[in-house]
Amino acid sequence: MAYRNNQPYNELPLLPPPDGIETAAVLRRCITAREALAELRWAGKLVPNQAILINAIPLQEARLSSEIENIVTTQDALYRAAVDAEGQSDPAAREVLRYRTALRRGYEALLAGQRISIDLMLDLCATIRASDANLRDQEPILIEDVAARAAIYTPPRGRARIVGLLQNLVAFLNEASALDPLVRLAAAHYQFEAIHPFVDGNGRTGRILNVLYLIQERLLEIPVLYLSRYIIQTKQAYYRRLRAVTEQGDWQGWLLYMLEGIEQTARWTTGRIEAIRALIDATAERVRAELPGIYSPELVELVFVQPYCKIGFVVEAGIAQRNAASRYLRELERIGVLQGERVGREMVYRNPALLELLST
Repeated sequence: MAYRNNQPYNELPLLPPPDGIETAAVLRRCITAREALAELRWAGKLVPNQAILINAIPLQEARLSSEIENIVTTQDALYRAAVDAEGQSDPAAREVLRYRTALRRGYEALLAGQRISIDLMLDLCATIRASDANLRDQEPILIEDVAARAAIYTPPRGRARIVGLLQNLVAFLNEASALDPLVRLAAAHYQFEAIHPFVDGNGRTGRILNVLYLIQERLLEIPVLYLSRYIIQTKQAYYRRLRAVTEQGDWQGWLLYMLEGIEQTARWTTGRIEAIRALIDATAERVRAELPGIYSPELVELVFVQPYCKIGFVVEAGIAQRNAASRYLRELERIGVLQGERVGREMVYRNPALLELLST
């Protein structure tokens, strides 16, 4: 039966894709993308405290990935929400933070020896949505072009069918294959979006799976690939290439698009990490010169791990007791390293140089 965009795509082909998708052009792009990922891995090792990268970069990824789904918040609101124990923060910011939490849960699962599975997908989606996540059954899901008032795609329907498609997807990702891992990542991303297994949260779950797969295949060590930035910048091409696979079987166009995105994003993120490292070094020199009585590498690192820093964070890190911690943060504010402001009932000190760097 021919594909029709207004009818459930119950005939969605199983993975792997057709033979011959690793064309010369695709393989050349795989080489350059892998080189960029290797540079990113190396850059990450140059930052002395990996928590700086695990906190900062995935939070920006969370913000942009959610923006694709029209969940929009500001960077400032996002960091406020991250330290808001009273729950008075922007609801959109809290939703974005759930994305970061899901990413961390997935990363920790891989560190514990798990591999990508249907259960992991369910856990990621449930965390993003802050509610139970179940696979779709007969829900009438239709993906539309709102501006054109036209159906674009109708995913497969029926829980048993969706389970079978996801089992095939998981096997494709986890079993030995001659396909390059980056080709498998791109093919699996298309397939996950085409299956559309949940009523809500599919896009964000799929983008987390991309990063987790790179870690599972040891192409990355920590979740720092900022792929949502590329998708936002090329959003029309992203959806056009997805549709071209479904409607025309154009795997090469999709693979080249995704490989270009991985390479561009890896190089851009490497630049961000190098800039963070330079800023840490410059800040350490400044604090050592102007505040030798309170300087320690741990204190400088903390205001990068926590770009919105509280007295409690200094205490919890074992750097100082509460009174001294308050004085340390005020002193850092006095020389311009931090900017203090009251959030709820306590003072929070932002790292303006880092926040500006992350926003560019």
